[in-house]
Amino acid sequence: MGLPARLPHLMDLRIAIIGHGAIAVHVRGKLAGLHVTEIAQIVRPGKESGEDAPPRISDLNDLPLHPDLVIDCGGHQALAQHGPVALALGIDVMTVSLGALADRQVEQSLKDAATKGGARLHLVSGAIGGLDALRGASTGAIIEVSYIGRKPPGGWHGSPAEAVLDLDALTEAATHFSGTAREAALAYPKNANVAAAVALAGIGLDQTQVQLIADPTVTENLHEVTAKGDFGTFTFTIAGNGLPQNPRSSSLAAMSIVAALAERQKQIGF
Repeated sequence: MGLPARLPHLMDLRIAIIGHGAIAVHVRGKLAGLHVTEIAQIVRPGKESGEDAPPRISDLNDLPLHPDLVIDCGGHQALAQHGPVALALGIDVMTVSLGALADRQVEQSLKDAATKGGARLHLVSGAIGGLDALRGASTGAIIEVSYIGRKPPGGWHGSPAEAVLDLDALTEAATHFSGTAREAALAYPKNANVAAAVALAGIGLDQTQVQLIADPTVTENLHEVTAKGDFGTFTFTIAGNGLPQNPRSSSLAAMSIVAALAERQKQIGF
């Protein structure tokens, strides 16, 4: 099923958002101030409703209009499912689910669809900053990049950390994962997008070293990045707050999408 042609008199940036979690809620709450119109909500099958405004659909081929952009706020599985469809239809996709690219099949599917549709996948930094410095450093030789993710024990519930540690009984910091960024992103799809973002900005998923730590002495999510290379060395740390709707979702990840939308408008003259 083809999509209707874009109506030329509509001036707002038109988007469709995948997901209904805390990050999606935050982004939706900022759209009016950005002169952005959401034309559809992308939901799981069985959750559709044509009566909502905007309508809920589960298949991007059912979009009521051709959007300028699809924003993924639904996580790895959502990007793997809907990203290739949108790109093949010629619609750019914006995502913070960078860890999904650790799956080589997903990465190739997205690349093939982008080539077919002449569209682009825009990677948003999410819960981490300072990646401009890392991208700059990567134009020279980088010897080492490491990422340490440290959260309160409760922040690791529902992850593989539960099989390694008794999270509710911890009295001191404990490492439950050490490996590459690719391994981290594949094993921790809800927790390692930052590791993937760092890796993709620097020396890659297979060279970037990652440690994930449960620490009962902290109350925030701490992200520490260290790099060494021709440029010298740097270390930076971000202490991130969660969103009020869901403390496990990063405020900065949601804000980074809003910032990327604002920047896109500047580039196209809004």
